[in-house]
Amino acid sequence: MEKRCMDSQVKGVSTGTTILAAIFDGGVVIGSDSRASIGGEYVSSKTINKVIQVHDQIFCCMAGSLADAQAVIKAAKFHLSFHSVQMETPPLVIAAASVLKELCYKNKDELQAGFLTAGWDKKKGPQVYVVSLGGMLVSQPVTIGGSGSTYIYGYVDAKYKPNMSREECLQFATNALALAMGRDNVSGGVAHLVVITETGVEHVVVPGNKLPRFHDE
Repeated sequence: MEKRCMDSQVKGVSTGTTILAAIFDGGVVIGSDSRASIGGEYVSSKTINKVIQVHDQIFCCMAGSLADAQAVIKAAKFHLSFHSVQMETPPLVIAAASVLKELCYKNKDELQAGFLTAGWDKKKGPQVYVVSLGGMLVSQPVTIGGSGSTYIYGYVDAKYKPNMSREECLQFATNALALAMGRDNVSGGVAHLVVITETGVEHVVVPGNKLPRFHDE
């Protein structure tokens, strides 16, 4: 199964230490840890929420330069709000991912920002898209990114299954983040998770002391 890992080793304050998104039967889970780093070695913040809402049922996780990613998201939110007013309907998930892709690609020489975009719409249901640092757009059922992702490729390959239930996918995402946070020196804090379905959005926060424990036991 192909997955895409986005490099977060860029100068300045970076994010994307461990981010993931996965589709389940009827929805999608997107999540991250809560740390930002500088140069992949120094933890500059322990309390950042990298799961950002760009529209009602569309969220994204940031990777790369924190300042660049926040600027791109701010512009994308404006584009999507204007689009929804013009079309008198919520934007499609692919539309949100495409806006992020265009902003990243057109400014690829100045910006270092990539995104995991996940959401639900009436046309295609649950979807996950990867927008790479250079502006490439790829659709995938499950994807991971950030420095912590290098530790969990095997787990994701072995444990992700299509058409999982909501509870199975939420546990899968929590376990994956916990494993990455236990090994990666700049991943940690709490797990921020968002469950997106046709009926709405649910935010789940798992404190560090409530995360599953594996090798540290």
